[in-house]
Amino acid sequence: MTRESYTHGHHPSVLASHTWRTVENSAAYLIPHLAAGLDVLDVGSGPGTITVDLAERVAPGRVTGVDAAPGIVEQAQALADERGVGNVRFAVADAYELDLPDASVDIAHAHQVLQHVARPIEVLREMRRVVRPGGVVAARDVDYSGTMWFPLLPGLAEWLDLYLRVHRGNGGEPDAGRRLKSWARAAGFASVASSTSIWCFASDEERAWWGGSWAERATESQFAADAIDNGHATRADLEGIAAAWREWAEHPDGWFAMPHGEILARD
Repeated sequence: MTRESYTHGHHPSVLASHTWRTVENSAAYLIPHLAAGLDVLDVGSGPGTITVDLAERVAPGRVTGVDAAPGIVEQAQALADERGVGNVRFAVADAYELDLPDASVDIAHAHQVLQHVARPIEVLREMRRVVRPGGVVAARDVDYSGTMWFPLLPGLAEWLDLYLRVHRGNGGEPDAGRRLKSWARAAGFASVASSTSIWCFASDEERAWWGGSWAERATESQFAADAIDNGHATRADLEGIAAAWREWAEHPDGWFAMPHGEILARD
């Protein structure tokens, strides 16, 4: 079986970037298709910020968020309880074998998930199984090889090269964004609408947050452990990459963009 491991892990530096996510900044392509009363499945829901946002938008429709990590599921449920959103529930689940009946939801959504699984076409087929006739499977994933930044710091080029190797070594595909359409077609969907959108980090506040997050990830997260344990980098390499992220964050001309592929797939 292909090795499969979540490259980012659940270090606080990773979760901080995940809890920033909303439907507006991470699933805007789906907004025209959301309506009151729709039932939604959010696959790989993580800390639940997008999921709870979806629940607020489709109420009284029911929303289910599923994730493989029990601790993260608990965190997501706590967020829903804190915000008083009662039409959402979270559960531990396997994306390859969802514990839902056939044709039981109107929308199956996955954000930054397919890049991390070894068999993305199978996950899409499973999402297709649980969607009702006329429903939609929506997915959005970054394309790391398409990332752009300025100033052109060598340390960030080293980061990207290392990230691609570590991610692929963990069984995933860091350039998932450009592959979503082909994966959906291979999963059997009759219609696949494709789009793209970009996260951009450029203001002083954005650079401090994003650069600081990656500086910490480079040395403290599961990514760092995998880089060292699998022979991709040394501790000194990672410290150099962290320094490059801090240099970028402090530079007034700093700019970083991450392109994402998006699909709306239907039968």
